[in-house]
Amino acid sequence: QVRLVESGGGSVQAGGSLRLSCVVSGYTSGTRYVAWLRHAPGKQREGVAAMNTGGSRTWYTNSVKGRFTISQDIAKNTVYLQMNSLKPEDTAMYYCAAAKVPYNVFNQYDYNHWGQGTQVTVSS
Repeated sequence: QVRLVESGGGSVQAGGSLRLSCVVSGYTSGTRYVAWLRHAPGKQREGVAAMNTGGSRTWYTNSVKGRFTISQDIAKNTVYLQMNSLKPEDTAMYYCAAAKVPYNVFNQYDYNHWGQGTQVTVSS
């Protein structure tokens, strides 16, 4: 059974940094995609960053390009989201999600495995 466990959220001031971690276990074979999505109160859940863990290709939504970096440590089965220059509008619950082959890497409905989420709060 696929399991994802996030950690690393917290509260920071604007301009600060956080690194989120997502440990992925249970995949038996095949290329997989892992994404970070966030859900802020009153807003729809949105994809933030995604990667093809087999080929290390990455995608970012426009609002985080140049500030966030998704990466992986294959030996640790862990996908990271390094978040720099954080803004109050980055405040949200952040989830990692995994799928074999999503049709759209930022579409939440294309992911069938989810972590429990980790809260990120950025104050101005």
